[in-house]
Amino acid sequence: MSVPIQPLADFVVAQQEEVENKTASGLYIPGGAQEKPKVAKVLAVGPAVRDIKVGDRIVYGGYSTTDVKMGKDTYLLIKLENIYATVK
Repeated sequence: MSVPIQPLADFVVAQQEEVENKTASGLYIPGGAQEKPKVAKVLAVGPAVRDIKVGDRIVYGGYSTTDVKMGKDTYLLIKLENIYATVK
């Protein structure tokens, strides 16, 4: 997938993972009632980012992103200091 955004310095471009809209017991959760996951897939990294690479799944701070909508896709710009962990 070609990403139309190239991050600068210590920023990462990521896309939020899809929200599960069904509980384990089979109940459907309406979109407005769902909590957004704080896990995203990394699509591009800035030149100052060393420990994270494209394809990693990351855990990030909930209010520390900038949402960028391009066409039908929404991308997250996340500063490296707001990334807390990678998911194995």
